[in-house]
Amino acid sequence: MALRFAHPAPEAYAYPMLIRHLLHSALDARSGQEIVGSDGRRHDYEALSHRVGRLAAVLAEHGVEPGDVVAVMDWDSHRYLEAYFAIPMMGAVLQTVNVRLSRDQIAYTLSDTRPRALIVHADFVAELEALRTALPGDCVVITCHDGTAASVEDSIGDYEALLASGDATYDFVDFDENALATTFHTTGTTGLPKAVTFSHRQLVLHTLAVGLAMGQQPCEQGLWRGSVYMPVTPMFHVHAWGLPYVATLLGLKQVYPGRYVPARLLALKRDEGVTYSHCVPTILQMILDEAGPDARLGPWTVIIGGSALPESLLRAADAVGITAVAGYGMSETGPV
Repeated sequence: MALRFAHPAPEAYAYPMLIRHLLHSALDARSGQEIVGSDGRRHDYEALSHRVGRLAAVLAEHGVEPGDVVAVMDWDSHRYLEAYFAIPMMGAVLQTVNVRLSRDQIAYTLSDTRPRALIVHADFVAELEALRTALPGDCVVITCHDGTAASVEDSIGDYEALLASGDATYDFVDFDENALATTFHTTGTTGLPKAVTFSHRQLVLHTLAVGLAMGQQPCEQGLWRGSVYMPVTPMFHVHAWGLPYVATLLGLKQVYPGRYVPARLLALKRDEGVTYSHCVPTILQMILDEAGPDARLGPWTVIIGGSALPESLLRAADAVGITAVAGYGMSETGPV
């Protein structure tokens, strides 16, 4: 017998697996939580949605079309979260530039993708001048900062100023869920960095799978509606392991630390009540060194990846109240 199928009504919505539905789910949930930005700003999820629309409107106004690449060179910030949504939602492709690579390697990754726009933090403006030849002639540059602005001669403007003029009601339309959403370059192989791409479908499925897996963990290890999330994994690396998408889907309070400064990370943990993070072992060691052996940092679950979690680090974290949990995943398939 042949396979049988139900026939949907003509008005039924097909509900493609698009990133924008992750944000819509958070808005529908009305969690009442807030986003704490790397520059100290605070806003709720409705404001996040408006800022996503404004960013898309600004990019479209300056020539970004579906299929174009928009590159980002930034620390872990509220801006990066907005780019995670706005750029793929408009049908463009987000390139998360690994700012830890050498100048020549960064130039290679930019010449490989040929971005139509580049959002660059003030800390990397000096590098930008050396990267000009790697960028297409029509690439527009948007600068951003967390307190100290930098001047770029041909920049179209400052991120926040441009967003203030953007249209929050940008019309995001449906398209094929298999369309590319993001790209980055992995250095886990020999030779030059290799491009990796993810579709909307892949990222939505990854978000759902990771969210379900985290929700099934013991209470002291899991991620739940009351968690306060702060990434301490670079957002340029595999979407910070996909956790910003999960945190947004769940409507969690999210805290973005900017550049990793140990004292600032600990202050944010204390002041914002952070309970869930993720990082590599060296970052966790840096936090422990700053805190000292007599600190009391719990409750704080920290997923460790990038390399093996040494038993000595596990015990040192436990001694100050951090629950360290080993995670694993390949860059090409989405970690955790």
